[in-house]
Amino acid sequence: MATFKNIALVGASGAIGKIILDGLMASSSFTITVISRNESNAVFPEGIAVHKSDFSDEDLEAVFKGKDAVISALGATGFSEQQKLVDAAIRAGVKRFIPSEFSANSQNDAVIQLLPLFGQKKALIEYLKSKEVDGLTWTGVATSGLLDWGLENGFLQFDLANRTATIWDGGHKSFTLINEKALGQSVVSVLQNPEQTKNKYLHVASVETTQLEILEALEKATESKWTVRETTTEAQLSEAGVKLAAGDFEGAFILVRATVFGNTPGLNSNYVKDTELANDILGLKLESVEETVRRVVNN
Repeated sequence: MATFKNIALVGASGAIGKIILDGLMASSSFTITVISRNESNAVFPEGIAVHKSDFSDEDLEAVFKGKDAVISALGATGFSEQQKLVDAAIRAGVKRFIPSEFSANSQNDAVIQLLPLFGQKKALIEYLKSKEVDGLTWTGVATSGLLDWGLENGFLQFDLANRTATIWDGGHKSFTLINEKALGQSVVSVLQNPEQTKNKYLHVASVETTQLEILEALEKATESKWTVRETTTEAQLSEAGVKLAAGDFEGAFILVRATVFGNTPGLNSNYVKDTELANDILGLKLESVEETVRRVVNN
């Protein structure tokens, strides 16, 4: 199976989509078409073909024609639309579909129980498996959370501006996270290694760490003592429930963090120890937490 060249990317204006688009562009190996909704005002880099779509079956099939692979980076509100993308890809003769995973392992029952929203992701993987007979191949990529991205914007509850950190359950639990460049590279490598990644669910990582190790690296890089707020998985899940009941989507973000930091049994959030890491297949290496933190702090 030859390297995939003609790529359609759906959801390129979102946080994950931008990272993937950057990775594709940096490799200079692909002809990229971004699929954007008619009503979107998103602006994309010069030289990138942009197709405005009403997301109808006919339009998706037409734009997917001649594409080797379709990548979905749709966010939570778009998970339910991915089956439509798969069906259009099959009708258009697309060879590979990469669904919107790029987070916690949606194939893990403990993750689904904690974050039911990801049940839609799990169902899509099952749907993709059922469509292998139609000639469409697929690759799922579980990345866990984003380290550099999550430090820069505070998503991981380390507040760079105020030097404060929220630490769950003492902060000793080990887990893996990914950096932006490695996430983009993982997608590029899937496209460049079609046979090795065909019909597989892959786990990737940039760092194996703990909250306390991240905190220590931040204190070192900022040359200051940080203020720590202690919390527990139980308290965080309770807060998530209250927020979701009130229609506040921040509750879902808490649950995403819980798939990494939480002490819920069976999450298997350390991909180095708990799963078979696909870094070797994709040419990724584990990185230094200290170096990542220093890069973010000095950025």
